[in-house]
Amino acid sequence: MELLVEYPFLLVPLIFFARVADVSLGTFRTIVVFRGHKLLASFIGFFEIIIWLVAAAQVLTNLDQWYLALAYASGFAVGNYVGISIENRFAIGNELIRCISFNRDVLAEKLRGKGFKVVSFDGDMGEANPVELLLIIEKRRNVSSLIQSIKEFDQTAVYSVSDVKSVYDGPDLLPRRHFLRK
Repeated sequence: MELLVEYPFLLVPLIFFARVADVSLGTFRTIVVFRGHKLLASFIGFFEIIIWLVAAAQVLTNLDQWYLALAYASGFAVGNYVGISIENRFAIGNELIRCISFNRDVLAEKLRGKGFKVVSFDGDMGEANPVELLLIIEKRRNVSSLIQSIKEFDQTAVYSVSDVKSVYDGPDLLPRRHFLRK
């Protein structure tokens, strides 16, 4: 601590990086809460607050040093970016992909062949425009490869991606012929 009293500018990077850490944890914790992971969020929150207390105390006890407040605010801004990046890296949760394919009975089978669980419905957009509606719930970390496959198999397909808070897995559905055997 004597070193910090003698060289107060050393507090600048310490406060900045402490603030980046606590805001990154806070951003990640908020997203984890939204996804329903209570225990993980509590664990993250504990460390987030300890880091915040240390950083805030240094700024509040040295209010006459404006550059510490600047380091604190800069760490907050960078921490938001870092926290979102961390969460994207972990890709926790599931997504619902809704897809309209204008090549009926083609895309769903090809996606199933790649291991995706697809529910499909036949539809039409007028007299001569048959379509197939696909619903797919997939883990976030696999969504980019799913979208890449959709684009590869049907360049005219239209899709949307939505967050899903909870997924309740039903029984692992086997083809009907397996149920007919005795």
